[in-house]
Amino acid sequence: QLPQHAPTHVTILFFLCCRPSCKIFFSHDPIKIVGAKGQYMYDEKGQHYLDCINNVAHVGHCHPDVVKAGAQQMELLNTNSRFLHDNLVLYAQRLQATLPDKLAVCYFVNSGSEANDLALRLARQYTGHKDIITLENAYHGHVSSLIDISPYKFHQLSDTEQNQFVHVASSPDVYRGKHRADHPDPASAYADEVKDIINKAHKKGGKIAAFIAESLQSCGGQVIPPVGYFQQVAQHVREAGGVFIADEVQVGFGRVGSHFWAFQLQGEDFVPDIVTMGKPIGNGHPMSCVVTTKEVAEAFMSSGMEYFNTFGGNPVSCAIGLAVLDVIEKEDLQGNALRVGQYLTSLLEKQKEKHLLIGDIRGRGLFVGVELVRDRLKLTPATAEAQEVIYRLKEQHILLSADGPHRNVLKFKPPMCFTTEDAELVVEKIDVILTVFMILLSPVFILTLFLYNFYVKLLTDENGHSGVLHSKGSRQGSPQQTKQSKRLRT
Repeated sequence: QLPQHAPTHVTILFFLCCRPSCKIFFSHDPIKIVGAKGQYMYDEKGQHYLDCINNVAHVGHCHPDVVKAGAQQMELLNTNSRFLHDNLVLYAQRLQATLPDKLAVCYFVNSGSEANDLALRLARQYTGHKDIITLENAYHGHVSSLIDISPYKFHQLSDTEQNQFVHVASSPDVYRGKHRADHPDPASAYADEVKDIINKAHKKGGKIAAFIAESLQSCGGQVIPPVGYFQQVAQHVREAGGVFIADEVQVGFGRVGSHFWAFQLQGEDFVPDIVTMGKPIGNGHPMSCVVTTKEVAEAFMSSGMEYFNTFGGNPVSCAIGLAVLDVIEKEDLQGNALRVGQYLTSLLEKQKEKHLLIGDIRGRGLFVGVELVRDRLKLTPATAEAQEVIYRLKEQHILLSADGPHRNVLKFKPPMCFTTEDAELVVEKIDVILTVFMILLSPVFILTLFLYNFYVKLLTDENGHSGVLHSKGSRQGSPQQTKQSKRLRT
């Protein structure tokens, strides 16, 4: 057990010894965070960092209303959800009111991974089928059933065969994918590929239980599906006897600004059969939920296997969930996500006009991606540059991350209290960093550097002392000059 204020190097050693397969942010120069408030995090030295990546702290780190609600309920009762309690009913009603009427049954669990695992169980019980269609570069969780449907993870395992019941469709990426923005109908083109997958699976005797997709792909590189894609995919999947699962673990609860749920960006005519949620639901408290239709829930109940969850929907979790919904409404955080997100995107678009390294700006609300490329025609990923930006920002006390299949997409998904001033600060720092890159990579600079090195080498070859000569032309300089010449050569 570590003392509360153990030195950073001791903490790192303890972390690596006890969790050898775990990865931390800024592994080359990690940060020890000891406190947080709003959109800021604080290290053990009291240095504050602007947090642009913690979508878990949805309404802000340690929001006093959320902390108070949890503490008050903890003082009264926290128990197994098999007992009756008002909080469970009240929260289910509040949550359901944000969703289409068709989505009427809630199952409360503890994490996004648990929610997605339960969604697969619901789908397979309802349809009687096994096959799952997932998207390229998707990530849905860390349990075994979800690693199988997360190419973001299983593509890293070269010695592991893909599950025979899992089929991977192309990511509906209109910037880098098969069908791009100049395609007359990318939504249909990508949806037709899903239809082809269904037909091929049927020919091999497979039957589709579900299509699962993040409403906006996060780990896959902040991908925004073309409007109409989900509707067409849902039609193909339902005709095959399957259901549509929308994974809102990363992007739900007003983050996209214009809507409370990211799947609603596709249009009011699209309603998934199952929606999963996590991360922002409890503002960091371990809580998640699966919401589905009565038909799916009744089929799950008819299996004969009772379902219960020891902690899911407990009184404390539901009190915290209610507080999060109250804060989103009271502080108009969905509206803030829309306004600040649009402002952030406009600032980044101006940087795109200035810096050739920026290939694409995409996102909705406070879910924004900046894809860096070395060549805008070939779309050569600027992976090293993206990592350099992340570390340079850290030096400026700003926390940002990079992701996507090539790790070249800068990801913005900050707490929802992020401000226009915060947006200005981050973009200003990115501008400075990219300007330095632009100077270092410019032909004029490279030529100047080459000529300078050539000139220094020429002097060194002629004089033997890096261009330092005695005033009388002697090759032997004074002791002080000799020291200088050594430093120059070094």
